[in-house]
Amino acid sequence: MKQLFRIGFIFTIIMVLALGVFIIFNSENHFEERDIVHYNEQLHIIEDALENGEKEKNLENKYKCHIIYAKEIEDGELAHLYRNNALVLDLTVNGEYVGKVAWDDNRSNFDLIKRGFFGGSIYLWAIMLICGYILIILFYRSFVKPVKELQKFSVEIAKGNLDEALPIRKNNLFGNFVEAFDQMREELRDSRKREVKAEIARKEMVTDLSHDIKTPISVIKVACEVLEAKGKKKLNESQNSEEEKKDIEYTLEKVSTISQKADLISSLMTNVMHSTLDDIDKISVNPVETDSRIIKDFFVNLKNYGNIIIENEVPAGIVYMDRLRMEQVIDNVVGNSHKYAGTDIRVSFSETSALSSDGESKEDFIRITIKDSGKGVKEDELSLITQKYFRGSNSKESSGYGLGMYLVKRYMELQFGGMEYYNDNGFTVQLLLKKV
Repeated sequence: MKQLFRIGFIFTIIMVLALGVFIIFNSENHFEERDIVHYNEQLHIIEDALENGEKEKNLENKYKCHIIYAKEIEDGELAHLYRNNALVLDLTVNGEYVGKVAWDDNRSNFDLIKRGFFGGSIYLWAIMLICGYILIILFYRSFVKPVKELQKFSVEIAKGNLDEALPIRKNNLFGNFVEAFDQMREELRDSRKREVKAEIARKEMVTDLSHDIKTPISVIKVACEVLEAKGKKKLNESQNSEEEKKDIEYTLEKVSTISQKADLISSLMTNVMHSTLDDIDKISVNPVETDSRIIKDFFVNLKNYGNIIIENEVPAGIVYMDRLRMEQVIDNVVGNSHKYAGTDIRVSFSETSALSSDGESKEDFIRITIKDSGKGVKEDELSLITQKYFRGSNSKESSGYGLGMYLVKRYMELQFGGMEYYNDNGFTVQLLLKKV
């Protein structure tokens, strides 16, 4: 809009300057005052010419005058000449008065014509000014504004802003081009959304695979350690024959190879996990209505985490749950207890109620209590364990990313539930799943 005002202002200045030049030029074209001496000289020339017999018509045409003889003079004609401010002088030929010579070059006619021309010129100037403004507005709307919008739009696209739509005006020359440009923007936006969605899905899959591979790798490592211990024990027995010793050594070699490969896989998965940690908050959680009794199966499948004692049955009901995320939650909690406490793990189930977030109604939950008998968490670290990347002082000798309890809390909240944790002759975690 500023550019439109700027163009209009420049046009107005040009028109005003043109008007000023016209006024100055018009004021210089003034009516010249009569020179009586000049007309007297012309009168004497006419008188001499008549005395020499020259025709009056030739003299009238030559000197732009009217020769009126006395016998032809009428009061009305003279009155008309005087009324028009004509210059009338007596005509004398051979010393005798014979009539009048009149020059009808009056100023009033000149002024009238001049005023008419000036007024018409001003009127034409005003029309040109208005038409100029209209043309400027049309030019701005049809050319300048679409180009500026395209320029602004291209800058936004360069910044990565693909959500701002470009106004489409099909009644200007750029209408079809702008429409095609906006369609390109929509395609770019949709393509970026698909790319982001695919990237999130990829990282989510990597995280899930890392989690799923971690458990069997741990089992393989434990099995290798057991086989290696048994093999070494049997190798030290004296009653073994040479052939049996070779078989045991061969078996121990293969067990060692398997253990090394398991370490390699674990290291590779660690590297993969590092590439996805920054986007871990983008992992989706999709709670659906699920039978609560499947929760028990999650614990039954965790035999590699030591002795897990399930004290009672899960209360029957339908809860909001993302089965995969809930399995990861339980694996993280039980895995931490096994890693840092190394004691039996007791699991119990109960029902509870709590006020809703708006405080106006009660909501029902199934509570899962997971308790170990270890040393617990230091009191000054208790409030920090659900923070992202936090690792306690007792985790220096073990691997990990400091995400376990952070993900537990996040996943439970995204399933419309929650979690609580505290020290009670060990470490206790309570998980809440909202009932439908």
